[in-house]
Amino acid sequence: MTKQNQYFPQSRPHPGITLEEKLEEMGMGPKEFALRTGKPEKTITAILKGDSSITADTAVQFENVTKIPAHFWLNSQRSYDEYLARVKRQDVIEKAVVWAKNFPLAQMVKLCWLNAVASKEEMAAQLLAFFGVASHKSWEDYYCNQQLKVAFRISLAHTKEPYAISAWLRKGEISAQEVQSPPYSEKAFKEILPRIKAVMADQPEDFFSQLQQLCLSAGVKVVFTPCIIKAPINGATRWLNDSPLIQLSGRHKRNDIFWFSFFHEAGHILLHGKKEIFLEQIEYADKDLEKEREADEFAIKWTFTHEEEAELKKILPVSEREFLEYASTIKTHPALIVGRLQHNHDIPYTWGQEFFKVIDLTN
Repeated sequence: MTKQNQYFPQSRPHPGITLEEKLEEMGMGPKEFALRTGKPEKTITAILKGDSSITADTAVQFENVTKIPAHFWLNSQRSYDEYLARVKRQDVIEKAVVWAKNFPLAQMVKLCWLNAVASKEEMAAQLLAFFGVASHKSWEDYYCNQQLKVAFRISLAHTKEPYAISAWLRKGEISAQEVQSPPYSEKAFKEILPRIKAVMADQPEDFFSQLQQLCLSAGVKVVFTPCIIKAPINGATRWLNDSPLIQLSGRHKRNDIFWFSFFHEAGHILLHGKKEIFLEQIEYADKDLEKEREADEFAIKWTFTHEEEAELKKILPVSEREFLEYASTIKTHPALIVGRLQHNHDIPYTWGQEFFKVIDLTN
């Protein structure tokens, strides 16, 4: 983000230029000045050429001979060093312009993840700040080379869209950083799952807020990050600073898919390791299909079990009243049952559409 009322000079001279002018005014050559300051002549020559910096010790010695305060020399050196650093930074930003074009920038601006800015360079700089990296090379090292693999045993290098996926993941991290949570408790998380299932079954208007607060009481952060182009992710799970994070997109905007995704991610937290990241609906080389199957089974257990499904199939077809009574008996939402039966082709897709609830967390 750009800061108001800041002035960054386009160029600043090396203090050696000021020293050269002062020596000429004093009628003193580098050799004599070196003797008077007690510094090697090669050091003075290097400063005059702009090849060496003025240290605090040197500045004090210069003050004695030139009568120019030490803080002047130090400030001059600091301004020059800052100028050089900004020149290097501008070069990094210019090199990142092409990299930035790979991201869905227009959508990220529309979602207020980034600000609308006038130039490509400003957008590239803002994108680097969004990811919290110094350069586009740092982004590549983290998300596509070994660094992310070390942290989460995954690399985005072989996914179809590492840029969009990394942006979606990063937004989840930023949202999670804004949430304060108590230490994670596996026992507490297990204990609140029946209460979360009750919220699922009732589907109140503030269901997401209730879900977040219940999970937060056990030290689990739940954040919503809308889907972006080329990152069709239902959800993701990972651990950040010993706190589990469930990131949900609300993709498809159907409550049955939303709740199955949540319990799937909860399964990853309770069943699998901290040193992993799980991305749903995304294929990647390091994906552990067995762990995905285990997470699916966990979600089935908490939404609509295999036993409950088999029991219902025995009495199909049923009336709408009988169907609702059965959903109430097993304490789940009717949409979870309809979604499963439709997926398994046990009922036509035209039956039970009225039981699905629209999930729209963007408002």
